[in-house]
Amino acid sequence: MSNLSNNERSFPQPRKEIKDLKAYSAPLENRRDFLRLDFNENTIGPSPEVYKAIQNIQSNQISIYPEYDLLIKKLSNNYFDNKRIDICEIGLFNGADAAINAIFNSFGNKNDIFLTTNPTFGYYFPCAEMRGMKILTCRYEGKSFEFPIKDFEEKIYMHKPKLIFICNPNNPTGTILKSEKIIEIAKNNKESIIVVDELYEKFYGDSLLPKTNFEEVNNIVVIQSLSKTAGLAGLRMGFAFGNKELIKYINKVTGPYDVNSFAVKATIAALNDKKYIEDYIIEVKNARLWIKNKFETLDIRSNFNGGNYFLIWPNKDPKILVKEMKSNGILIRSMENKKDIEKALRVSIGTKKQMQFFWEKFIKLEVCK
Repeated sequence: MSNLSNNERSFPQPRKEIKDLKAYSAPLENRRDFLRLDFNENTIGPSPEVYKAIQNIQSNQISIYPEYDLLIKKLSNNYFDNKRIDICEIGLFNGADAAINAIFNSFGNKNDIFLTTNPTFGYYFPCAEMRGMKILTCRYEGKSFEFPIKDFEEKIYMHKPKLIFICNPNNPTGTILKSEKIIEIAKNNKESIIVVDELYEKFYGDSLLPKTNFEEVNNIVVIQSLSKTAGLAGLRMGFAFGNKELIKYINKVTGPYDVNSFAVKATIAALNDKKYIEDYIIEVKNARLWIKNKFETLDIRSNFNGGNYFLIWPNKDPKILVKEMKSNGILIRSMENKKDIEKALRVSIGTKKQMQFFWEKFIKLEVCK
């Protein structure tokens, strides 16, 4: 007897991997009237120069397919002050998620091994599952979530994974693996592609990009975006940097016009106002120190590593606290579906003023019960 509904019988069925897939989803609706400390976004919005660029966009930039040469040249010459990146080593994507998916599209074969850590960014797993890859993970170590380097290197040696993903700093634990160590792993394991997700790197400052010669270390791909720093999350712009042959293959599985003209204009404007981004990063770092000092006065477990976020283990039921904070105008995120941190909450870090508002509400709900 078939388990298919009458409606399902009316069309050809998808691959088994898709039918069994647990899709990555996030509760992103109806958030705009809150202080949003749940998805690690920039909390103050983009530079005024970005607004101007979008307001001044010409009609033919809407009616004609987008052009990318100017942005790619900008990234090549000005993304880093002290290093030029070859234009063939740059890929543009409709957000970092699209870059991740394209990498799996290019290199993820059925029964290939995919290795990452756990807990980490959840989108990696459905990308591997829908290609029929075999997934291996390494658990972070101890209460401070140290990178499990011994276990990681042993699994690489034993299983020869096709794809290795390192979120660095890791979301949600903030764990950091030194860039020099990642380069060493890549050099010693040429049969693997090492993908380093650096979306939160700017809040720590140890990017692979200034240190990696992609001609010499040709099996590393670095993913970055401007969502967390420049406030462009809603426009979707992601970058992949790597050896020109790797980027060529990743670009082959990407649609020709996936990145829209508004995102292109906004990204160029944001990169032209680096001081705005740098000032925001400094503000977040100062706010991070302030809120970390506050939590050190409480008998509540917390974890502050890299990134613009931290973890807390409240005494109150986390689900109740999330609801109560929402009723006070603040969104924070439960980690109930994340391995080893099911009782934790992740809180994004905004400005010092925003974290003072968070602290005022949190302390009343958690401590003054």
